[in-house]
Amino acid sequence: MNSSGSDVTIVMITHNRLAEVLHSLEQLSRLPERPKIVVVDNGSGDGTAAAVGRQFPRVKVLTLAENLGAAGRTIGVAHASARYVAFCDDDTWWEPGSLSRAAHLFDVHPQVAVMTGRILVGPENREDPICGELEQSPLPDEPDLPGYPLLGFLAGASVIRRSAFLEVGGFESRFFIGGEEELLALDLATRGWSLRYVPELVVHHHPSPNRDAASRRWHLLRNALWSAWLRRPLRSALRETVRLIRTSPHDRTALLGFSHALAGLPWVLRQRRVVPPWVEHRLSLLDSRRRVS
Repeated sequence: MNSSGSDVTIVMITHNRLAEVLHSLEQLSRLPERPKIVVVDNGSGDGTAAAVGRQFPRVKVLTLAENLGAAGRTIGVAHASARYVAFCDDDTWWEPGSLSRAAHLFDVHPQVAVMTGRILVGPENREDPICGELEQSPLPDEPDLPGYPLLGFLAGASVIRRSAFLEVGGFESRFFIGGEEELLALDLATRGWSLRYVPELVVHHHPSPNRDAASRRWHLLRNALWSAWLRRPLRSALRETVRLIRTSPHDRTALLGFSHALAGLPWVLRQRRVVPPWVEHRLSLLDSRRRVS
């Protein structure tokens, strides 16, 4: 089957970042693939939906009554018509040719569910340091697949197979945003899907100055704890909890993350489904590298 960028729909989530959305959409509208674009407005109060509708009439805008965080992406994927979906944050966009290349790779490798691209930051196109870490994955490789093996991904820089994403239910709505990818990645891996870092796919990221760093940090901490207790064996979940306690700054933001994680424990224990041994083995390889570094 021959694919092109028309087999990819872009899904972008945003909340009160009108200037960033319009700039990113301007870049995306120039892509030679001419992909369909869905913008999920997560309850913005800055006129985002109306402005996008005026300036980019080809873009489908889904206006939500409240900010659902990453769950907005799930809603966007449900409204996408293509077999593959490229996620964008409101301050990111894909380089020309990357979407058609992604569609081709998905066609050739039907076991791949997610491909994360190389991230170039700012007008100077600096490679994000995370890219080097992804290339040095300690996970066992499947040499016939593109790029490098992953057991996680970066949502704002990834293309997904829509059917695989919907098969596992998309992003857990309780996670909001910040580390929301980990649980989804583990569920995909458990079902036998492969996740890859493919540096020939390129994403541009011009970080928005409108960022709530403290909120993101406590969400990252809470979601890391929830992911561990939702999917990992008891010993591994305890070890990860101890690691996070030791490495987190002893401040109000960390306390907020731990308290919210504890408040969600009844739900977590009801929904707990431990990953199979082979997935846990791969997680242990990542744990080992983290301890060394």
